[in-house]
Amino acid sequence: MLAESRLAQIARRREPPALERCELCGTVIAADHRHLLEPDSRALLCACRPCALLFDRGGRYLLVPERRTRLAESDLSDLDWEQLRLPVDIAFFLHDSAAGRDMAFYPGPMGATESQLPLELGVLRTIRPDVEALLVDRHLGARRHWIVPIDDCFRLVGLVRTHWRGLTGGKDVWAEIGRFFDDLERR
Repeated sequence: MLAESRLAQIARRREPPALERCELCGTVIAADHRHLLEPDSRALLCACRPCALLFDRGGRYLLVPERRTRLAESDLSDLDWEQLRLPVDIAFFLHDSAAGRDMAFYPGPMGATESQLPLELGVLRTIRPDVEALLVDRHLGARRHWIVPIDDCFRLVGLVRTHWRGLTGGKDVWAEIGRFFDDLERR
């Protein structure tokens, strides 16, 4: 029985990796494909280039942009941060057009937690509603702020959910978070 299990494991390692497909037309797509956002559900859909271009000018889905811009530290001061009264040091902010308000989320072991505190951030008027976010990293004394595509925020949430262990997350999750922000810095 143990030998059969071992053989099955070896066979699975030899299988080619599962191919990703466009969630609109089913075409096989590359790993670095674009995403579309369905605004009402906030669901991301993987898209091939033709389908992404189809929704570049609007429609039922919104094309998630690729812009990543590092902001100056002064764009969100320590006082501004304190006034947000968030219980964490990593968060992302976006303007939800369906709700008609600015929203804050922070990644945690159960996914993205929405802050229920009212907020309004002027910088969110400079980005595309729903599909771009202000991502803030203030853990361990960092003061890093970016305008990023919303799929980057979802990727960060996924990393935290996948790697979180125990009450404080454990060293693996913090190493993954560090790599995420280092990668963002290199882009």
